[in-house]
Amino acid sequence: MRTPHKHAALIKAWADGAEIEVFLEHFNEWVACPRSAWDSNYEYRIKPEPKPDIVEWHNVVPSGCTPTATPNIKLTFSGETGKLKSAEVL
Repeated sequence: MRTPHKHAALIKAWADGAEIEVFLEHFNEWVACPRSAWDSNYEYRIKPEPKPDIVEWHNVVPSGCTPTATPNIKLTFSGETGKLKSAEVL
């Protein structure tokens, strides 16, 4: 019996419409790979779903003041990196 292609499962997923990425070592990153030679020397993957942003609401008041129950600032963090993307005064 023949051994299946190293990337058989990914080739099947690609044929079914999955977006495929290839890892480029010299850039140390995954990049889109709309057409591939399915080279056994490369690493491929199905493009992961992006993680949603994280939104937090807070109540910021000057020192010594009594906070209210209503948030007055909205912070949005990247779901991918965890870094602050935006801060909005409400």
